[in-house]
Amino acid sequence: MSRITDDSLIEADIISLQLAMESGELTSEACVRWYLERIERLNPKLKAVLEVNPDAITIAVALDAERQERGVRGPLHGIPILLKDNIDTGDRMHTSAGSIALAEHFALTDSAVAAQLRAAGAVLLGKANMTEWANFMSGTMWAGYCSRGGLTLNPYGPGELFVGGSSSGSGVAVAANLCTAAIGTETSGSIISPASQNSLVGLKPTIGLISRTGIIPITQSQDSAGPMTRTVKDAAILLGAMTAVDPEDTAMQGNGRIAYTDYTPFLDPEGLKGARIGIPRHYYSGLDEARAEILERAITLCEERGAIIVDPVSLPCESAEWDWDVMQYEFKKGLNDYLAKAGPGASVRTLDELIAYNEANRDVALKYGQDTLIWSNETSGTLTEPAYVESLRLNREMSREQGIDHAIGEYRLDALLFLGNEDGLDLSARAGYPVITVPGGYAETGIIAEGGYTTKGPQGITFVGTAYSEPTLFRLAYAYEQASKYRFAPLDPV
Repeated sequence: MSRITDDSLIEADIISLQLAMESGELTSEACVRWYLERIERLNPKLKAVLEVNPDAITIAVALDAERQERGVRGPLHGIPILLKDNIDTGDRMHTSAGSIALAEHFALTDSAVAAQLRAAGAVLLGKANMTEWANFMSGTMWAGYCSRGGLTLNPYGPGELFVGGSSSGSGVAVAANLCTAAIGTETSGSIISPASQNSLVGLKPTIGLISRTGIIPITQSQDSAGPMTRTVKDAAILLGAMTAVDPEDTAMQGNGRIAYTDYTPFLDPEGLKGARIGIPRHYYSGLDEARAEILERAITLCEERGAIIVDPVSLPCESAEWDWDVMQYEFKKGLNDYLAKAGPGASVRTLDELIAYNEANRDVALKYGQDTLIWSNETSGTLTEPAYVESLRLNREMSREQGIDHAIGEYRLDALLFLGNEDGLDLSARAGYPVITVPGGYAETGIIAEGGYTTKGPQGITFVGTAYSEPTLFRLAYAYEQASKYRFAPLDPV
């Protein structure tokens, strides 16, 4: 086996690693050791990884032997993957949602996502840092911060550039080459935001495509896990490994579900040709000059590659007044249900107990307070309140019939185009519809934004579609990626 070097593994994708392992130039063990060395060296600065799997090397050695004796299980065989710290693993890694209240918690079993990745041959390398409780703890909490692991920093400008939330650690780890790929989770923007801010590909799938069993929830109406990768092809590979039906997740039982175990056949470098792309100008109004220029450049590129640009596109929901009642009500029930079945080491078993625990340990637990937790705890936790029922109905009607579905149907579109995680993408979250972002360039200037960060830095180009339109979104994103090639690795922090 040849010597492993940064030049050979930095920015390596899944297929290139598989080819190297097949040829004998690389083993999974060597690959895992290389990532673990980078984590040890770079993570103290970036704080992207909460813990590494103590069994990762042993698992990699076993998968190397299996490759020699019986062949590979598929493209993920021996590939090191990080999981966001709200995704259960029934092993020697903790699952804490970034909270010190669950810092010693061990899940009893794998989540459905973790089980499918293991079955596909992936090496679960560790748990990624995240905004505590997926940013549903405090209205003032900085993105990327949690009491258990501190503040995750954007490798393109640590302490200066916005890191995105709440799958911040997953995004930073992939961007800084601390793993081959990662799994994040999203309620509204928590995959797309850090992917966009860290020059990555991020996909939030249609609700019902990937099981949520064993994932610490915010809202059953909007939560989903999804891939965070450096290439569209890697995202397609990862998604295909996680689409098995889970009878415990009722969202997977509905009519009209369309799932594939392999999304790579939909990747077409000419996929923009003839595609109808809608430009929802209403949602671009808040962009500063540098980011607006990136978006206009993306529109031009799509047109040059044969897309039919429909500009502007109007949505009836543009003037709607939204509330956040669905999250407020669903969080308490979802968290109480999860904590009631939590494994050993959990210091709390209900939202009431969590709030009390944080108060008793406020010197370490409440840097930003817990007003959001208290707000959610004002509900009954039964999802029977009329305010909840009406909010859920309104969310779905306005985001679907008066939003995305209206635009797709009225203008005969393949997708809507946005910048990163800007205004308008909350529509896809409330609708439960898929969204994909792909590197779109780098803004050299910006304005002061959340937490004192600036809006300059990496920016994503984001495609939004209707339910189960992942094949179309992959086709568009891949064609855009191949035509633009905006992804570049950050420098290692010093």
